[in-house]
Amino acid sequence: MRLTDEEVQYLLQEMEDWKLLEERWIARKYLFQDDLQEIEFVRQISDISEEVNHHPFISIDYKFITVKISSQRAKGLTKLDFELAKKYDEAYEKIKAG
Repeated sequence: MRLTDEEVQYLLQEMEDWKLLEERWIARKYLFQDDLQEIEFVRQISDISEEVNHHPFISIDYKFITVKISSQRAKGLTKLDFELAKKYDEAYEKIKAG
């Protein structure tokens, strides 16, 4: 079920590094110093996404991984998008901690 604009804004307040794009995507850029950490992060978010069959757009640039999420069926953002964003953040924190 698609979230209202108010619900999206409320949930974004809890996720300071995520940004709203085009009123239908949330996106975050993750910084890495190590190429192997980047690859491990992409593997982990792929595994997380595969578990619920809901996949983000992933862009790999020098030292940065950008993740962009939306729900195609809902034509906007759903609670699942925000749940996945939190799981991606948790995976990032674990990888950065070593």
